[in-house]
Amino acid sequence: MSDFTRRDFLKVTSTAAGGLMVGFPLMSLGVSKPFEANKTTGPEINAWLVIEPDETVLIRVAKAEMGQGVMTSLPMFIADELEADWRKIKVEYADVNRSALRGQLYGSMTTRESSSVSDSRMVMHMAGAEARERLIKAAAETWGVSPDECYADYGRVYQNGSAESLGYGAVAKLASEVSVANVRIKSPEYYSMLGLATPRLDVPAKVDGSAVYGIDVRVPDMVYATVLHNPVLGAGLQSMRFNAIRHMPGVIRALRLGDAVAVVAETFWQARKAADALPVYWKSNEGNKRFDDTIKREFFEEFSGDGEVMMREGNIVRLMDDAERTIESDYYVPYVAQVPLEPLNCTVHVQEERADVWVGHQDPEAVMDVVAQMTGLSPYKVFVHNCFIGGSFGRRSHLDFVIEATRIAMEIGRPVQMIWTREEDMRSGGYRPMSAMRFKAGFDVEKNMTVITNHSVTHSIAYDQDRNASGIDEASVQGLIDHPYDFPAYSFSHTRKNTHLKSWWWRSGGHSINAFAMECFVDELAAAAEQDPMDYRKFLLRDKPDYLRVLDLLERKSQYRKRRASNRTAVGMAMHKSYGTLVGVVTEVTVLADGGMQVDKITAVVDCGNVANPLTAEEQVEGGLLYGLSAALYGKLTVEAGRILEDNLDTYEVLRMDETPEVEIHWELSGGEHWGGLGEPATAVIAPAVCNALHKITGRRIRSLPVRDYYLTIR
Repeated sequence: MSDFTRRDFLKVTSTAAGGLMVGFPLMSLGVSKPFEANKTTGPEINAWLVIEPDETVLIRVAKAEMGQGVMTSLPMFIADELEADWRKIKVEYADVNRSALRGQLYGSMTTRESSSVSDSRMVMHMAGAEARERLIKAAAETWGVSPDECYADYGRVYQNGSAESLGYGAVAKLASEVSVANVRIKSPEYYSMLGLATPRLDVPAKVDGSAVYGIDVRVPDMVYATVLHNPVLGAGLQSMRFNAIRHMPGVIRALRLGDAVAVVAETFWQARKAADALPVYWKSNEGNKRFDDTIKREFFEEFSGDGEVMMREGNIVRLMDDAERTIESDYYVPYVAQVPLEPLNCTVHVQEERADVWVGHQDPEAVMDVVAQMTGLSPYKVFVHNCFIGGSFGRRSHLDFVIEATRIAMEIGRPVQMIWTREEDMRSGGYRPMSAMRFKAGFDVEKNMTVITNHSVTHSIAYDQDRNASGIDEASVQGLIDHPYDFPAYSFSHTRKNTHLKSWWWRSGGHSINAFAMECFVDELAAAAEQDPMDYRKFLLRDKPDYLRVLDLLERKSQYRKRRASNRTAVGMAMHKSYGTLVGVVTEVTVLADGGMQVDKITAVVDCGNVANPLTAEEQVEGGLLYGLSAALYGKLTVEAGRILEDNLDTYEVLRMDETPEVEIHWELSGGEHWGGLGEPATAVIAPAVCNALHKITGRRIRSLPVRDYYLTIR
């Protein structure tokens, strides 16, 4: 079978018959291979940027581009300080190996927890400002004047009161040799580019098909591998019969990988067909006895214990005993998969003196370290070529697929591209943890809440990674121990409960679990207090002006108090702060006559402090809302005899285009020095807003996800 690339696809579908027409201009400096260093002839002004004689400015990015736009937003910090001509900017990934050799030259290169801008902005500011001052000093020396008599603007250095100017390319070499001190970055009021909607630099290569993701990598003499895992995680491999596939076309070898089997062939399709035909016999363990209902029951049984207290205020027992009325509710969320569009893959070539790894990964430094450990090479001889990432949502921060690819490459002695099928990832991946939660609250005779308790039971990510881990897993209690509400007395406790399945990071981490339960229960508190949910939150947040500003704008923009035309339609709300960003959401929801529902509109108000690129910022919030909505409506992995039943998008349903609601995003930015994350916070807040709206229509509280499990009727 001949290769058919995305470029070929675009050529074919752009014909009159194909009907696809791309009708917008594309900038020419989109990077197609971010891992491949540009061939430069200009001097390096500092580790972050090179200026070519033709005035092109090459900027390096130390975070992974997985669709969130960091290859544009981070260079904007440098370009703004540099007073650069944005039309002449191009980008590439910072070199992981070089960073390690020079003591983390580029700082942490891990992309996680929506922190790329907040972690990187100061060093990017300083890199741009230092380069600007070097260019000014170089131009001043060329003219024989003081740097104080010169200034930079739009890619050139000018002399005050003179028509004299020099382009950056003309003074770049001298600028790389001079030194400057006491460099100062701009105050926000002097930003010329930051805060302007700016087209992404990586889009042109992704549109014309030239962008290279990990799965697109091609290396001379490369072979392909695919992997089969025991569908009951941790049970192990009994045996396999390689002779049954030995003579199939292209088959090279089959390898035992502990709980897995790898099949290597000349093409991926040959490897896949052989893997399908390979007789494999798996071992069993206690996991084979597990089913959805039994696991869920085990989690709820933990409520009979007290759990480990995380925070407590007041005499809880006395206040609960004295309460005129109490309410108690249990919440539950199942395991959920990340489902990135690009299947997991990794290409590895291990040689005697070096190893090369081509992969799209959120933590290329960890990739370098684990490959060095496995091969016995120095980390400085492991070269990680980090590619574009076709979606991750946390999945590509795990090293499991890198480890397997490296083991295969070490055995085969040739470059190997290992690809997990989507089925393997969904059956054998690391999932958003299962969690159960119990809330109880007491009220006095005047319907004032006097006390609240919470006990959460959650599968621990930390314990999956380290069986010696002790204490409370921080990821399990995100959004609980840092809740913003002014409760008069409270007790929050936690119990760790792991199963045979693996858990891992999922977009917004524990926030998506705990915000659902917390924000739904706050609506229950409002109902018990006979108050509107919006007004009740304003009361509980009366001493937090930033929250009140978001709520006030959300109330206005969503027309929250507007009477809806049908008793089948209502609005629900929720708000949550994570990764430094506060998001308030109102959803307008309709219950259909067939027992289903649809979300008609989402209105969101966001305070992340400051926004670098409003274009990518809005895309991130919208994407987070829809990703969270998809999980709220459909996200669920079913365990039967220890195995995950859902294995692809035909059995694991996701939000379809025709189900996508209107999304309206508004900004209530607090400014100052605060730059919160945007990739994940909106994901956490959508599920409770939908469920709170459904209660208004149906009179029924939805306390377990997904919503598709319910047949809905109006009151």
